[in-house]
Amino acid sequence: MDVRSLAASALAQNKKAIVLLGAAGAALLGFGLGYKYMRKPEKALRVGVVSQLLIHPLKSGRAVSVTKAECQKLGLKSGELEDRHWLLVNDEGNMVTARQEPRLVLVSLTFVGGQACLNGPDMEELRFSIKQPNNPIFNCRVFGADIQGRDCGDQVSDWFTRYFGAEKALRLVHFEPQMKTRRSAEMDLLFPKDQEVAYPDAAPVMLLSEASVKDLSSRLEQDVTVERFRPSIVISDCEAYDEDSWAEIQIGSVRLQRVMSCGRCVLTTVDPETGVMSRKEPLETLKNYRMCEPSEKHIYKTSPLFGQLHSVKRTGDLQYLPE
Repeated sequence: MDVRSLAASALAQNKKAIVLLGAAGAALLGFGLGYKYMRKPEKALRVGVVSQLLIHPLKSGRAVSVTKAECQKLGLKSGELEDRHWLLVNDEGNMVTARQEPRLVLVSLTFVGGQACLNGPDMEELRFSIKQPNNPIFNCRVFGADIQGRDCGDQVSDWFTRYFGAEKALRLVHFEPQMKTRRSAEMDLLFPKDQEVAYPDAAPVMLLSEASVKDLSSRLEQDVTVERFRPSIVISDCEAYDEDSWAEIQIGSVRLQRVMSCGRCVLTTVDPETGVMSRKEPLETLKNYRMCEPSEKHIYKTSPLFGQLHSVKRTGDLQYLPE
């Protein structure tokens, strides 16, 4: 059965985002259906189900779970929610993430009626206008790469400065459509030259399976959740680390191309529920069994690998129906 016939048959029986795998090493997902992709003819084998779509509006902030999203060149978007389009910076314009301020993972940024809503533990909710065209545009840096951001104002700066008890002011900036993006290939040459990002580390989409997280938890004294690893797309009903071999994924009209594994850092040791950084687990355990091949050390160095980074080959809409 070819891909279109298989997609229609599966959709008639099950509205979930089913991931299927074929012999060619690529995967197609259609309106919830995922396939391994092979040209002439296209064939597919079911391998799993899309179980979550997550958008992180604020870099290092809380994720927002959505059932529908546009997959754009810069990542997932749902209404005013745009993945990693908001960034906290210090007075020199350098990014501030949970690596420096672990409690940033407890901050949520949501949107209501043209306003952005900031919330954090023991802080009053702060609402401010998403569009502030009269505010200055700052030159910022994400991993040393230059990028711009529209300042969100003194009131927002004061909120973050008080939240962290910072000695120097911290400021929130917003990436706007007219601003120049960063090229993913500037961060790693494995990315296509035309792949762009705003404030993500390098990739617009990161994919991870529930089974991989469950396998990792089985090796730890305390379970970890998917949220700790900050993926965009979560897959269920597959074996642990199956996602390592999926070269191409399609969901509806969206096509994603696997570029490389996600090398993990100390950020994984921040508990997303407490904002406490242990600097040890699960990073140390990952280093025991998820290191790269010797031939890839020039790419990943000493970072363990967990999850897969994808570029966007074709944009479109994503959706799934949760349980």
